[in-house]
Amino acid sequence: MPFDNVYSEKRLPSRVRDIWQFFHRDTLAMIGLYGFLALLFLCLFGSAIAPYAVDQQFLGYQLLPPSWSHYGEVSFFLGTDDLGRDLLSRLLTGTAATVGSALIVTYAAAFCGIVLGTLAGVTHGLRSALLNHILDTLLSIPSLLLAIVVIAFIGPDLTHAMLAVWLALLPRMVRTLCTAVHDEMDKEYVIAARLDGASTRYIIWYVVLPNIGPVLVSEFTRALSISILDISALGFLDLGAQMPTPEWGAMLGNSLELVYAAPWTVMLPGVAITLSVLIVNLLGDGIRRSLLSQMD
Repeated sequence: MPFDNVYSEKRLPSRVRDIWQFFHRDTLAMIGLYGFLALLFLCLFGSAIAPYAVDQQFLGYQLLPPSWSHYGEVSFFLGTDDLGRDLLSRLLTGTAATVGSALIVTYAAAFCGIVLGTLAGVTHGLRSALLNHILDTLLSIPSLLLAIVVIAFIGPDLTHAMLAVWLALLPRMVRTLCTAVHDEMDKEYVIAARLDGASTRYIIWYVVLPNIGPVLVSEFTRALSISILDISALGFLDLGAQMPTPEWGAMLGNSLELVYAAPWTVMLPGVAITLSVLIVNLLGDGIRRSLLSQMD
């Protein structure tokens, strides 16, 4: 029987069901899943469900505290900023600018990292050594610092910040995938697949990549967390999204001088960033544990 047919007869739906059952029993993983679905929903429909426009100003309602405060108003549940803009509306709409941009950047970096890392993992000799030296040089620079250097050349903007973060994430993504693929290619089951007549492309797609699933999940969630933090940091430094774009980091940076007069204007964007990173990490850890449970 041909090698390709042997692998096609595996009961993939059964394995997926086992992974889901293990994942479903993990309380923290389910919290991460529901939280991540909520973030996706807000990325798509946050501006639609926001009670007010992000740039709508209410004169006489500047620095209004949240509604549960003694001086709060029910009409502004999370209060207002120094220009009288509703913070709830800006936080809901800003999900797309922060988390949505980070998702796009991470998916792009993951795709390029898988392609380049896989190609690098199956190469040897001078090309492999040259690539490793280039990656080592880029990895010696912190991702945020590399993003700031890129922004210095192309100028501050949310799109430019996304490009800068993508360039900063790519070297580590490529290096991690390259190392994982290279280690798998030397294992006995890959050698056995070669002896059975499997092509290199088939081995990579159907044999190697499924077995490095936990590495892919770990790297993707790590990159997504870093993307959220770096995009927010660039906005905080006024190098990313520019006002009046309601990006959480930019909101945090513009409200920093109000930390004593109106602490909710600083606390709320910071809590949103922290919760987003926590949700991503919980989901990634849960998926990785579920995949590892089926590999033991």
